[in-house]
Amino acid sequence: MEFRKQKPIYLQIADRLMEQVLAGELKEEDRVPSVRDVAEAMGVNPNTVMRTFEYLQGAEIIYNRRGVGYFVSPDAQQKILEKQRREFIEDDLPIIKQKMRMLGIDLRELLD
Repeated sequence: MEFRKQKPIYLQIADRLMEQVLAGELKEEDRVPSVRDVAEAMGVNPNTVMRTFEYLQGAEIIYNRRGVGYFVSPDAQQKILEKQRREFIEDDLPIIKQKMRMLGIDLRELLD
């Protein structure tokens, strides 16, 4: 995976795992690959992956079964959609709106 400098690596890994859930590659109650497996596949330190898992667990997208591993939460897809919609509206949309105003692009022009 190619990492961008603008965003912390653990968040980029979280984004990738959330994409897998949205795409159906990881389904509700599926076991998430281990910290070690993800670290090896991504070429990162296991501590970085652990930080990713803690972030996703805090967002209630995955949960831990002690001694067994991490699993996709039952309502993970819905939580991811809500989270990404909120981030789009709060972070991305203002930038897009400003750029549209600057370039004189009308919303109707985009809808056509």
